[in-house]
Amino acid sequence: MKILTYETLGKLPDPFLFADGRRVKTAADWEERKKELWDPVVGLQYGGMPPEPEFLDIEPLSVPDTPGRMNIWRTRTGTRAHPVAWTIYAHRPAGQAPWPVVIDGDLCYACMQDPRTAEQFREHGIMLVTFNRDEIVPDTRNPRRTGNLYETYPDLPFGALSAWAWGFHRTLDAVLTLGIADPSSVTFTGLSRGGKAALLAGATDPRATIVCPDATCAGSGSCYRIHLTAETSDGRTARSETLKDIVNAFPDWFGPGLKAYEDDEAALPFDSHFLKALVAPRVLFDCEAEDDIWAGPVNSWMTDIAAREVWKLFGKEDNVLWYWRKGGHAHLPEDFAMLIEVIEREKDGTPLKSEKFMKTPFPEPEPLFDWRCPETNGA
Repeated sequence: MKILTYETLGKLPDPFLFADGRRVKTAADWEERKKELWDPVVGLQYGGMPPEPEFLDIEPLSVPDTPGRMNIWRTRTGTRAHPVAWTIYAHRPAGQAPWPVVIDGDLCYACMQDPRTAEQFREHGIMLVTFNRDEIVPDTRNPRRTGNLYETYPDLPFGALSAWAWGFHRTLDAVLTLGIADPSSVTFTGLSRGGKAALLAGATDPRATIVCPDATCAGSGSCYRIHLTAETSDGRTARSETLKDIVNAFPDWFGPGLKAYEDDEAALPFDSHFLKALVAPRVLFDCEAEDDIWAGPVNSWMTDIAAREVWKLFGKEDNVLWYWRKGGHAHLPEDFAMLIEVIEREKDGTPLKSEKFMKTPFPEPEPLFDWRCPETNGA
C-alpha cells in the first residue's frame, strides 16, 4: 500500500490521566483508572453492556465424543422471564479435555462454516468453538430494537456490538461449565464486525487470555482521529472508514451518544487505544491486511502502539502483537496460523516462527501522542 493523504484530528488522549488530574504511577493505579474508562469507552461508545444473566441452561443436541461429529449444544440464558437462546458448536481435538479454546462468533460467515478452519485448530490440539452472533440480536439495522436479547433487557441502551460481545462471555460460561475448555488458554477472535465484538468481549472479560481482533475498521480498533487515503497493490485508491461513516451506516451497533461526535472526532473523550488498553496485561494480537484500506491500516497500528504504553506499565509490552498479510478484507488460513503461533507461545513457551509479526507495510508516521508510560513497573 502507498499512503496518499494522511489527516490527523488532534492528539490521542492520555489513558494514564485520572479525571482528578492525577496520573497513573503503578499497575495497581491502572486497575483504578480502568473503572473511569468504562463510561466513555463502553458506555458512550457502545451503550454499556448487558448484565450478568440470571441462569444458564445447556442442552446437548449431539452425543458428546461421537467419532466424526462436532459437539453441539443449545444454550439458554438471560432472564427467566425473557431468555435468549443460541447454538454452540465445539470442534474437539484429540486427547482429553480440557483443551485450549478459540471462541468465534462469526458462524454467519462462510469461512467459519468451512470444516478446514476447525481442522486447522484441531491439528494443534486447540478446540474451536463457534456460534452465530446474529442469534443473540439480529444484524438488520432495526431501529426498534426488537428480537432476542433486546427483549430480554428492553430498558437498557446497549447496541448490537455489546450484545454480541455478551454472547462471547456466555459462550465461554457454557464451555467452562461443561469442563471442555482450559481456562488458562481462552482466545476471542472474529473478523470485521465480528472482530469488533471480539475486541469488546475481551476488553470486558478478563477470562480471555488472548484477544485477537481481525480488521475491525472504525468503531473498534481503528483510530477515529486519523483519516487517510491510500493506493492498494493493484492500483486502486481507497480511504479509511470514519466515525461518521459507521454511525450512520450501522446506528444500531453503538450507544445513542456516539453520533454526536460524527463531525468532531477530536472532541471524543477516548479513542480506540483506550479500548485496547482494557485488555492489558493480557495478550492483544491485531490482524490486518495490506490492501484493506477501509479498515485503516495506519489507524489500527497507531492505536496499537499507543495502547502498548499501558502494557509497559506491567513490563509486558511483548503481549501486544500485530501482523499484516497481503490481500484484503477476509479471515484466512494464514490469519489462523498466526494466531495458533501466539496461542502456542502462551501455552507452551514456543517461540514465534513467522517473520511477519511486528512488521508494517507502510512508513511508520510519528506517534499521535506525546505522553508515555510512567517510569515504573511497580505493583
